[in-house]
Parts: sequence; C-alpha cells; structure tokens
Amino acid sequence: MTQNTLDYIIIGPAYPFRGGISDTQHQFAKALQKEGKKVKLFTFTKLYPKFIFPGKSQLTIDKISPNLNILPQIHAFNPLNWKKIAKKINSIKPKQVVFRYYTPFLAPAYGNIAKHIDTDIKKIALVDNWKPHEKSIWDTHLNRFFGKKIDLFTTLSENVANQLNKEFLKPIWAGFHPIPENLPELIPQKIARNKLKWDQEKKIVLFYGLIRKYKGVELLIKSFAEEALLNKNFSLYIAGECYENSKKYTDLVNKLNLNNRVRFDFTFQSIEKTQLLFSAADCVAQTYHSATQSGVTPLSYFYEKPLLVSDIDGLRTPVIKDKTGICTGKKTKLIAENLSNLLKDENLSKFQKNILKNKKKYQWNSFVKKWDSFIIKNI
Repeated sequence: MTQNTLDYIIIGPAYPFRGGISDTQHQFAKALQKEGKKVKLFTFTKLYPKFIFPGKSQLTIDKISPNLNILPQIHAFNPLNWKKIAKKINSIKPKQVVFRYYTPFLAPAYGNIAKHIDTDIKKIALVDNWKPHEKSIWDTHLNRFFGKKIDLFTTLSENVANQLNKEFLKPIWAGFHPIPENLPELIPQKIARNKLKWDQEKKIVLFYGLIRKYKGVELLIKSFAEEALLNKNFSLYIAGECYENSKKYTDLVNKLNLNNRVRFDFTFQSIEKTQLLFSAADCVAQTYHSATQSGVTPLSYFYEKPLLVSDIDGLRTPVIKDKTGICTGKKTKLIAENLSNLLKDENLSKFQKNILKNKKKYQWNSFVKKWDSFIIKNI
C-alpha cells in the first residue's frame, strides 16, 4: 500500500480568485506548512456562472502570486468534473481533504467529490458560513447533503459551531478568524491621508468590504443625519464593490443632504489601497443586520483601528471580550450616539491599546496549532 506523504489537500478558492476566502486560504496553507505539514491547494477552473455573480470580476487585481502549490482543478457547476476530481485525489492519497465551505452553492460539487473519495482519506470541513445571508428554500437541503459526507467540522467562530451542533453529532471545533499576515504595515495617519487627499482635521469612519443588503450600510449612512453626529466634524468613507444597485445608497445620501460628509468608492480594493484606507481612518464601522463572523474585524485588528459593530452574534464576541470597541443596537439614533462616543480621543486611545494587547492570540500559527490538534485527536 502506498504511504500517505501529503498531509492535506485543501479545496476552495485560491489565487487567482479574489476575496477574503481566497486570501485566508493562502494564509491557512502557509501556516500549516510552517508546522511541517505537506499541503496542496485545489482551486477552481470555473467558480460562479457569470449570470449569478454580482461583481465585476472573480479574479484578483493584485498580481503577486502567494507562492503555494495551487492546482486549478474544479469546475464548480459541471457534474462531469466532480468524479474525476475525487479520482485524482484518491490517486494522490492525502491523509486528509479539507473543504472550505461558505455557500450552499458549492454543496453539490463538494458533496459529490467527498462521496467518491476513499474512506481511509478523512474529509474535513472548514466552515465560514453555514446559514447564508441571502437565503433560499434549498439551503438546508444542500447543507445537509454536504454535511453528511464530512467526518469532522471546523469553524472560524463559535456562532457557526453552534449552528452545526444543532444539526450533526460529529466532532465540531469552534475556532476564531485569524488576523491577516500578508498585508503591508500600518503607516502614519497623516501620510495616508495626504496620499488619499483626506482632510487631516476630521474624524473619519470607514466602512470596508463588499456592499450587500445584510451589511446595513443604509443604517450607517442614516446615522450621520442624527442629532448626535449632525454638527460634528466627522465623515464617513464607504469603500467596496457594491453587490446591489449603488443608486440606492447615493440617492439616500442626496436625500439626507450628506454629500459633504459621506463619500463612496464602489470598487474592489487592492492591497495597497486597503493599507491606505485603514491607516487613514479613525475607526471601522460594521452596522450589519446579520453575520456569522467578519473578515473585517481581524483587518481592523491588524491596522489597530477601534470598531463599532452591531450587537449581534458573529460580530460582538471579540469586541466585548477584548474591549476593542463598542457594540450598538441597530437603530440609527443609537448608532450615532455610539459612534460619537467611540470617536472621543480618550476612547480611541483606550480601544487601540486593547487591540495591541490582544492581537497575538489571533495569529495564524495559534489557529493552526489548535486546529491541527483537534484533527489529530478526532481522526
């Protein structure tokens, strides 16, 4: 019998696909390699059909390869491809296969690949989201179809682990979302603002990331018309590709006469622009309606920016535990009052110090050691 020499095949978006899942997939693989694991990544030849993808491009605008063994193999919506992938995995004979699961759209491909993988190869799910933000009647069925093929579940939050525990009697690990390690460092705020041509005197709130209905951007905009913020020298910068009709938000700003205080950049942000935005901002706001966890929170920790987050599962836990910002109710009056409080100099300083104290425990090496220990104990 052939000896298993490869520890993990990790399946999911990777270079040249863009976005937080792809970025963290690279960091996850590199952290495993630093622990002495042998890893290959299987990514997609085709991910989303053009007619269902709301963005401008599925591919990254950043040209730097992550220097990993990445094999484009999987056609996400061609069933004729899936059994071939399983056959290829069986021929490689890894010890484990990790499925990066974040949308029921991938359940048919992942489930069918897992179904045909040899039983001596353990099948692990690393789950970002279990209950999708934009729901459909097929979600539960698709999730269960995939979940039944999996031996172990691992997650990036207690919130998702709790959801899985209600459905499966299988080993489930509640992890955390690690802080990115591949980003350019924080630069002085004055320099970043000069490059962006931002006002040096204003307090500036940043909303960062894809703009989708569940993220509550309209709540954040409306809060700037509330009395607590109305006469303050504060402004809001919204940076991210809009997966809705952007006119919804620009019309709202016009209606509330906030054109001088709310600015938009409806583009997918490069690594260099991300560095400037976070370095220049005073705080980061996430007034989401719902969340499982957020990749923006560890970004904010990386750049040492205090947070205003909705008081909901998936967002509040690190902010409360680490005392790195303020949790708010979703009424615009409350958001305005809490933002005004957060942006006081003494509070910004206090929360920033707490981020510095807590950053180390969210490192990728810590995540991988705990994750791999859970795998070893349960296979």
